[in-house]
Amino acid sequence: MAITLVNPDGLPKIDAYRQVSVATGSKLVFIAGQVAWDADGVTVGDGDLAAQVEQCYLNVATALAGAKGSFDDVAKLTVYVVDWTPDKMALFGEGVARAAAKLGVTPVPPGTLVGVAALDVPEHLVEVEATAVID
Repeated sequence: MAITLVNPDGLPKIDAYRQVSVATGSKLVFIAGQVAWDADGVTVGDGDLAAQVEQCYLNVATALAGAKGSFDDVAKLTVYVVDWTPDKMALFGEGVARAAAKLGVTPVPPGTLVGVAALDVPEHLVEVEATAVID
């Protein structure tokens, strides 16, 4: 496996993700921000943050598979959430958990969550991009 995820001593142990990703593979893969569209370009979960997070993560997994990779290869995620407030964390976590259950993985690479004013279309509440390293 090209990615090793760790929580080094001296940094907080955060259950939702790991603080450091060590990459040793040879192929870099950059996944464009994935929104809550299905394969036909229809928004999934209109107004439902958890459903949209789930779809975004599933779309990232589909994109990774297209590059012959998986969430095990993800070095870093960046997540953009419209009008982010900390009280939305439970819904965000629910969406990640539902995607993880469907994918059979726990996507916990290092990540950054950024609150934004808006995304590409008004009905999109979240966008997830990934950087992966594949052997």
